[in-house]
Amino acid sequence: MTSKIKVDNINKVSDDSNIIKKCGTTTTIGSGASNPIVVDGSTVTIGRCGGTVALASGATQTGFGRTGTVNWDTTPKTSTVTAASGVGYFVDTTSGSVTVNLPAGSAGAIVAIADYANTADTNKIVVAANGSDKIQGVATNPFEITVEGGSVTLVFVDSTQGWRPTDASTAASITENNVFITATGGTITTSGDFKIHTFTGPGTFCVSAGAGPVANVDYVIVAGGGGAGGSTNPGGGGGGGGAGGYRESHCATTSGPYTASPLASSTSLPISPGAIPVTVGAGGAGGPPNVGASFGNDSIFSTITAFRGGYGGMNGPGFPSPYQPQPWQPGGRGRLQGGLGGSGGGAAVFSGQGNACGNTPPVSPPQGNPGGDGDGAPSYGGGGGGGATAAGANSSGGGGNGGAGATSSINGTPTARAGGGGGAASSGSDGNGGTGGGGNATSPGGTGGAGSANTGGGGGAGGSPTNATGGAGGSGIVIIRYKFQ
Repeated sequence: MTSKIKVDNINKVSDDSNIIKKCGTTTTIGSGASNPIVVDGSTVTIGRCGGTVALASGATQTGFGRTGTVNWDTTPKTSTVTAASGVGYFVDTTSGSVTVNLPAGSAGAIVAIADYANTADTNKIVVAANGSDKIQGVATNPFEITVEGGSVTLVFVDSTQGWRPTDASTAASITENNVFITATGGTITTSGDFKIHTFTGPGTFCVSAGAGPVANVDYVIVAGGGGAGGSTNPGGGGGGGGAGGYRESHCATTSGPYTASPLASSTSLPISPGAIPVTVGAGGAGGPPNVGASFGNDSIFSTITAFRGGYGGMNGPGFPSPYQPQPWQPGGRGRLQGGLGGSGGGAAVFSGQGNACGNTPPVSPPQGNPGGDGDGAPSYGGGGGGGATAAGANSSGGGGNGGAGATSSINGTPTARAGGGGGAASSGSDGNGGTGGGGNATSPGGTGGAGSANTGGGGGAGGSPTNATGGAGGSGIVIIRYKFQ
């Protein structure tokens, strides 16, 4: 015979309160505020409102936990949100962009975000990882929801991939997966959230990560300056070398609020992962007596070319064939004429030779200016080479001054580059080089001052009445700046 105990309630001895209570179809285990279990038909409730249900140390559970869903917080968020795992958020960007900061990642953590007012196409939702956590395998990689009505569900997988989108709407909802640039090459310095790569010679800008609008760079690219003209005995002054072409961009979103030159384009340069060759142009050689000076050399980064500086005109017989007019030059020129280029070289002694054009080939904003013209008696002077922001001066009572260069703080220090070289004179003062590395002219005899290295400055001319040699142009430079965090 089977033994049975039949009771409806079991009470405590001390205060006669219920330990187990049967009432209709409901059985309650525990009493008062500590009721932990209620069995009502097929429903079992564990814990009470405001209480905690915890597994004992070392215990495991099955059949509980999330199934890839969240509980939605239905209060629209209009300012920065610090998200919690297991919660979905409606984000209202009617009045401006809103950032959602994800919680610290742990395996299985889940967060969902939805565009509340269908305004994400106007004001984006930025979804940022916590600390060094990754999104889709990349650290410091924010999502931007920029599609009207867009939404996304993110699950933290592991430390390798971090947060991964799981829902089918992801591709349509997240239009930008912005990856900050990671790159090597040149001399690297840091200014706040921005890195600056400076190339003073040829090299490679190697990009290992970077996508979306944050993968843009700003730049200063300066070509090698032209060599200056020399002079024979007797004669007059040679023309100053033209500065190397000057190219710059500056967008505050891309590279921060530094002071750029007036020549800076507002359009930054997009880049993609890979190796990007960097060419830094050498300066042109100065002209010995009876031998023409040389062009500078181009500087190139990606799709941007800064064109070589034009050489200064020489004073002397003959004009060797390497310095005859080039196919891209309109018409011929006399032996005294400066060369066309990023900035044009100054003409040698005697007027009427004309100004060698700058900004050749033409770009916008312009990369340089014309050289100055030469003059006859009494100074017998050469014109100054053109600079990035000003033309070389014509000879008038002495050699012409070189044109001024452009000043930019892209590397954190205001620096002038691409000044034209000064023109020399037989009498009167010699021309000074333009600010930004232009060389000063020298007479009588000797060698004109060289353009400063890595400025693209034009060389300073040499002048008679004794044989004189023009100064060499300064080498160019390439500087790249971008946001890296």
